[in-house]
Amino acid sequence: MKIWFDVEDLFEYARSVSRPSGIQRLSYEMYAALRVLDPARIGFVRHDMRSGTMLVSDWAEVEAVFARMTQARLPGGGRHSTGGQPSLMHSGLGRMPILRAVAQRMPREMRQPLGDAMRAQLGVLRNLGRAARALPEAFRGQEGAPAAAPAQGQALREVARPGDVLASFGSPWSLPDYPGLVARTLDGSGLRYAILIYDLIPVIRPEYCDAALVRMFTAYAEGCLPQAEAVLAISEATVRDTIAWSRRQGLSLRATPRAIPIGTGFSHATPAPVLPAGLAPGGYALFVSTIEARKNHALAFRAWRRLLDELPPEQVPTLVFAGRVGWMVEDLMQQVQNAHQLDGKLVLVENPDDATLAALYQGARFTLFPSLYEGWGLPVSESLSFGKVCLAASTTSVPEAGGAFCLYHDPDSVTEAVALYRRAIAEPSLIEGLEARIAAEHRPTPWSATARAVLDALPPG
Repeated sequence: MKIWFDVEDLFEYARSVSRPSGIQRLSYEMYAALRVLDPARIGFVRHDMRSGTMLVSDWAEVEAVFARMTQARLPGGGRHSTGGQPSLMHSGLGRMPILRAVAQRMPREMRQPLGDAMRAQLGVLRNLGRAARALPEAFRGQEGAPAAAPAQGQALREVARPGDVLASFGSPWSLPDYPGLVARTLDGSGLRYAILIYDLIPVIRPEYCDAALVRMFTAYAEGCLPQAEAVLAISEATVRDTIAWSRRQGLSLRATPRAIPIGTGFSHATPAPVLPAGLAPGGYALFVSTIEARKNHALAFRAWRRLLDELPPEQVPTLVFAGRVGWMVEDLMQQVQNAHQLDGKLVLVENPDDATLAALYQGARFTLFPSLYEGWGLPVSESLSFGKVCLAASTTSVPEAGGAFCLYHDPDSVTEAVALYRRAIAEPSLIEGLEARIAAEHRPTPWSATARAVLDALPPG
């Protein structure tokens, strides 16, 4: 039995956003761990937009596009390549700073139509290349040679065996008619279907999302969940959300959702030798996240304003926002600008590469994550992987990610957050004690444990 992971969403995301978000990082780490654990059972597919089919892809393609987003080196020491896949953001237009900046700030669901025409043309060239690569294998097959492994570009329905699994473990909800594509691929093929749910925020808390995302995610969840013979989730909180929402919607699930363990942190790059923006080790609090309404940067900004009103400025560490500027934060960014970045006490490090991010984590006094709603809380577990205490939201899945190693506050209460932040600043022993506890007691979850849980949840059919 083989598990075929649909990775088209990773390529779609990389076409218009230069740095991976949590979902892309998590899914990539999981795929990589699965390949190490049982490579013979793991395959990948992408989409042919013209024919509306899924085609066998290659791990090298996945590895290359992720390396480009993280600016990592590929095995053998070479820099990443685009795998023959030019993107809108890396074409001549993409290199124009103004257009690139505008596109990066647009919701992904709005960017997709802009690239459809270009992708259709690229698809023709890509399929010609796949046909050329498959030609020698086809002739060898005609000569009676042993059957080779599925060649890149073959249709999944032609190579999949009954009992194989098609797995949607990324973020495919913005792809056109995704539930329909899944249904057509499964029909009469003997394939089973599995889905991984990160969160149901667009349907449970739509106020934090773009209206187009809400529409597309609703169609995705309502169309794909009932087809799945295995429903996995990244937290117990997401399991509860999935069960409750499905009941409210009248959806009949074929499988009871189950949580899988999530690996702690990501593959760490070598930290950059110098911190950005003149920051000094131990002199700042770090908030790593895409800057969007749900992540609650507004609370951190207001709390820091109050700290600066109540304490001498030299006692207040600099607040660092590290991440891409996303949606629904125009008012906040204007407030930050009007306040002159809190007179220099707020620094925005936009789209940091992995080396810079590692250096930022390494040098932070502590980290923040006051998110209003999460499916897991990757910045919390990543903070712990660097041995850093996180001052985090006490709701949804965040305490699952942080356990007993973090300090928590109500993400709706600026007053409660200020009290906790002030205590962390005024009582260094509080942070030092928790750091010692992290060092002594925290047991990171390896991504191999995530991979094993996936394989256990998808037994041979």
